[in-house]
Parts: sequence; structure tokens; C-alpha cells
Amino acid sequence: MVALSVLLDVFLPVLPSGVLVITAATAAAAGSATGRVSPDVPDILALTLCAAAASLVGDLVAYRLAWRGGARLDRAIARSRRLTHAQERLGQALARGGGALVILARFAPAGRSVVSLGAGAAHRRARDFLPWSALAGLAWAGYSVALGYFGGQWLGATWLATGVSVLALFAAGAGAVYVVRRQPKTA
Repeated sequence: MVALSVLLDVFLPVLPSGVLVITAATAAAAGSATGRVSPDVPDILALTLCAAAASLVGDLVAYRLAWRGGARLDRAIARSRRLTHAQERLGQALARGGGALVILARFAPAGRSVVSLGAGAAHRRARDFLPWSALAGLAWAGYSVALGYFGGQWLGATWLATGVSVLALFAAGAGAVYVVRRQPKTA
């Protein structure tokens, strides 16, 4: 369920994949805190690798679809001024070396979608995009699992622990949006 949610949220950014990963990690923390780990409770390492792998696969699928349907995607983006502006900024950022952008965008709401589709539509080389996508997926999965796990350890397996962890995930997303939108200083 976690893998499917993470995989699909590149196409439907409203899916709460981060919340699901955090909730699963909170459950894992509860199981490890009691010492009675149920077979239904996910292992932290397996959860992290599952979320990271699903993130990479989702990015690759979006990248390849955009690569093949670039002209149609460009026409669809051209209908929206906001999307056109976002695509221009993405192109500029990717041209400047964009690895950090790929990582930051994974934390921003819908950023993963924009970057994966934009890199494919711009026909960026897969060897330039996919390693950064893998690192971004691993960083995001590790961060999300750590939030849920440590939130569950410190606050117990309660809705409060999950809520605080989700707020921390949203704060990271807001920080990523701020950094991505910041205009670079010109010399």
C-alpha cells in the first residue's frame, strides 16, 4: 500500500504518501517500543527502501511518459500561465546543474511531479536525472520514516505523534518551496 501510494503520487500529488509513510513508521515505533513486534508492523529499513524505490520508479515512469509525449505535455502546460512560468524556472534551474533542485523538489508539494515531467519533456539525459532522483527518494523516505519513527518513540503511538511528524513534513515542504522559489543573486 505504501509503495503504490508513493509510486502514484507523482501523477496525483494530492495522495498522502508522506502521511502514509509517517503513519507506518509510527506503527513500527510502537511495535519496537513494546518489544512485541507484530508481523503486520513494517520494519523501518524495509519501509525506507520500499518508499525510496517506489519514489524512483514513479519518477522514472513520469520521466519516460513526458519524454515520449513532450509535445502534448508542452501544449497542456501552455494553457496555464502558472505552469508555463514553473516550467521556465525549472528549465533554468536544471540548466544550472539542477541536482539540488531534484532533491529539494521531492519535499515540495507537487515538486516531484513538476521536476520528473519537466526533465522528461526537456529530454534531459536519464543518467543526469535518475541518480539525483534516487538520492531524492532516499532522502525523502529516510526523513519521512525518521519523523514517524522518532515521533512514535518520543510521543508514543498516538495521533499526536503522527500529527507532529506530519507537521514537520509539511514544514520541510514549505522550506523546500521557499528555497526553490528564491531568486538567485546575480553578480
